[in-house]
Amino acid sequence: MAIQNIRAVEKPAEIKDAAGRKQTLGPMASPPKVSTLPLSTVPVKTSQLVRLLREQTPTVLLGCVSLGALFLFWYIGTKYRLDFYIRFKNVPTPYEVLKEATAVGLSNKFLINIVYSLRRILSGFAVAIAIGVPLGLMIGKYRVVRDLFMPAIEVLRPIPAIAWVPMSIMLWPNNEASIVYITFIGAFFPILLNTVHGVHSMDAVLIRAGRCLGANQVQLFWHVILPGSLPHIFTGLAVGMGVAWVSLIAAEMISGQYGVGYFTWEAYSLVNYPAIVLGMITIGVLGLLCSGAIRMVGSLTMPWLAYSVGSKR
Repeated sequence: MAIQNIRAVEKPAEIKDAAGRKQTLGPMASPPKVSTLPLSTVPVKTSQLVRLLREQTPTVLLGCVSLGALFLFWYIGTKYRLDFYIRFKNVPTPYEVLKEATAVGLSNKFLINIVYSLRRILSGFAVAIAIGVPLGLMIGKYRVVRDLFMPAIEVLRPIPAIAWVPMSIMLWPNNEASIVYITFIGAFFPILLNTVHGVHSMDAVLIRAGRCLGANQVQLFWHVILPGSLPHIFTGLAVGMGVAWVSLIAAEMISGQYGVGYFTWEAYSLVNYPAIVLGMITIGVLGLLCSGAIRMVGSLTMPWLAYSVGSKR
């Protein structure tokens, strides 16, 4: 009986058209098979942070190799006192710097210097972001704003941050405010110009699509222009952080009483070579951590960019 039912289903069906003629159809197609995998076998999407750490592991390893090669060059040069145009005669050895770091690290003075420098760099950098990113978006979007601000920006931009030290001392009521201002100047222009370039580099089709979907100016900025400019904005943040550290150290050496730059300059005045190298290493490590934090925030903020880059490998 079951076989007859199956054959009845597989038997070609006959229908009549509008003229009364009979037409034969093929056997009925069997329904598509639906996978009945249990829910436990469905792959679970890993978090963005875990994926980011997994993708960045080769980069971290290669970075360790690079830093190790630099340390090895320093060790060999100081051990054998190499003298071939570059002189290692008075350069302290890594062991001497390590002893200085152990002696200084036990005191609160060195930690206070680090705290002062971090507070200044974060304050100036935050103000640079708060002013540079919105102004860059406005300059990139509106021609009137660009014609109004860009001449003054182009006049002030070539002036190095170190040249602002005397003027900042006269402008601001205390040294702390003047140092933060100099740090702000160092970070502001890279952030601003990269934001403007990000707006100019956007595909005009995206803006027209947003307008066709009924987005107003605020929605267009928030949902189209800002996300489209984020890669260039974070590039400006990374560049601005490096320039901000250069400006901060120069300002601390000239007019500061605390900070890593002041610590390094004081060591130079006292002819304490290991302390000089310790200050330089501290500046480099702090700058590396700040730039790494910016890149990590950028990767988490733009997961679509990290995915597209990873899919091309």
